[in-house]
Amino acid sequence: MDKETLDRVVEKVSEKLRAEGGGIEVLDVRDNVLYVRLLGSCETCPMSGLTMKNWVEKTILEGMPSLKGVKAV
Repeated sequence: MDKETLDRVVEKVSEKLRAEGGGIEVLDVRDNVLYVRLLGSCETCPMSGLTMKNWVEKTILEGMPSLKGVKAV
């Protein structure tokens, strides 16, 4: 996996989340699955599940097609 590309894609996601008072932290990559934690207002937002699935995961997988998935923990 290309760490530079991953960093760039995660930063793109992070910029948008920061605009809403949130953030994202990369925890690990195992078996081509990226594990992340949503931070700030995203941590407690009732819409965080939808944001994670419909935007965060989609954006990261578009930029990193070698990943099989993105999971929030």
